[in-house]
Formats: sequence, C-alpha cells, structure tokens
Amino acid sequence: MKPILFTLIVLTFFLSENIIAQKTLLRQKIAQIAQTSKGKVGVAVINFEKKDTITYNGYSRLPMQSVYKFPLGMTILSQIDKGNFSFNQKIHITKTDLLTVTYSPLKDKYPEGNTDITLKELLEYTVSKSDNNGCDILFRLIGGPLKVNDYIHSIGIQGISIVATEQEMHKDWNVQFTNWCEPMAMARLLELIYQGNKLSQQSNDFLKKQMTETTIGPNRIKGLLPEGTIVTHKTGSSNTNDKGITAATNDVGIVTLPNGQHFAIVIFVVNSPEKIEIREGVIAQITKAVWDYYTQKN
Repeated sequence: MKPILFTLIVLTFFLSENIIAQKTLLRQKIAQIAQTSKGKVGVAVINFEKKDTITYNGYSRLPMQSVYKFPLGMTILSQIDKGNFSFNQKIHITKTDLLTVTYSPLKDKYPEGNTDITLKELLEYTVSKSDNNGCDILFRLIGGPLKVNDYIHSIGIQGISIVATEQEMHKDWNVQFTNWCEPMAMARLLELIYQGNKLSQQSNDFLKKQMTETTIGPNRIKGLLPEGTIVTHKTGSSNTNDKGITAATNDVGIVTLPNGQHFAIVIFVVNSPEKIEIREGVIAQITKAVWDYYTQKN
C-alpha cells in the first residue's frame, strides 16, 4: 500500500472515531441536562447540510400542545396553493368562536366577535401568536384535525397524530396525549419546510416568516443562543395539573449557524414537576449544547 493512501486511511479512521466520541459526549450532556426536568425529555436534531442526526428519546410519542399549529398552518397553506382557499378570503368570527377560558390574542382584540378577518390574518394569529381560538377556527375551516393528520401523513411524515382540537384538550387533561409526535418526525417536517418543496414558495416563505418573527418562547430554543441568531420555531405549552405536573413544555425549530448551515431541533419536556424556569432552561441548555457541538466542529 502506498504511504500516502495508508496515511489517508489512518486519518479518516481517527477523524471518524473523534466524531463518534464527540457525538457520544453530546448525547451524555443532553441526558444530564434532561434529568434536571425530573420528567421525560425527547430530543431530535438534523443538520441539513451534513445530513447528521442526533436523538434522545427521539422516537417516543410525546404530547405536542401548540406545536401542532405548525402542521395545521402547513395544511391550510397547501389548500391555498391548490386554490381551495385564498389568503384574502374573509373568515367571519362570531362571539361563540371566541372561548374565554383559553389563550387568545384574537379574543382580546375582538372580544365581541362579529367581525371579518382575512385567512392570512387568522394564520398569523394562529401560527405566530399561537392563538387557541384561531387554531380551532382553522380546524373547522379545513374539516377537522384528522384532515391535518391525513395531509401530514400524505407528505411522508408518519410519526405524528393530530386528532383533537384545542377546545377538546381544555376539557380533559388526558386528551392532549392523543395529539402526539415523535421528535424525529417533527424534525423531518421542519426539514420539508427548509427544503421548500411541499408548498409554493409564497406559502413556504409565509410560514417561515410567521415562525421566525414570533415573540413567543424567547427563553427556550433562543434562550442561550447569540443575540441575532435566526430561529424559525413553534412552541407548545400545557397547563399544570393539581399535582403540580406540567405535561408539555416544547419548542421546535430551525436554527441558522454562523457558517450558514442549519439544523432542526425538537425538544419536548414532558410531565415535569419543575417550575417553568427549569423546564425552559432545559430546552435552552440542550440547544446551546447542540450549537456548541456544530460551531466547535467548524
């Protein structure tokens, strides 16, 4: 064997071993951070350019809460692309559409209902502002949660179940667990948005804009990242039950690295008895560990 070829083989071997060792250390760090939640944590990461993946409970079925407004928005936009809906069509909002015992900036702006807003505005309320009433109005428009479930499955994402509305989740604590997702499945859905080949460019850009400009969840994925980092994300949060357990503290998104590469990161913190600062801190610390892993390698 020629000396140069032998040297290249040896270098490749040691580089591969080093990468495996670094990834093992990252998984160990993720596990250590996750333990502080005293609940179950699911993590999935995909570096789009490197085709690199990292998981921790990445194939567990975990409750999404408002994270599912991202696939809901994607489904509505797919119908706009087909000509079944339009951004400018008017949606009539009645007072009965605006439930009072739920998070709803839409209700705050139009407390008496009896108004018409565009579908585009309703999407903005639902995806960017995470409006629960807006979510259920969109579900009624599309024909129910199962329509969203079917669309997401049709584009190749199987590890997800969308079957219940916000109103149904508010009525029964256990219903939220029927809206579940495997973290890796959600990461793959984010990858489809990054690739931009399932929606028209206009619809895809609109969805990314809503998820990038949202002000919700600043202490989660974005919490420990350098100021100005571009993060396209969607949060999800449950209530806390009478036993002090919070079923879901979630954030899923696409992070842009300094070198122009991107990674999807999905973090679900489930059934945690800890206060919100700890739960959000788990998300922020895991994201920072992944950020450090990719920035130090480059």
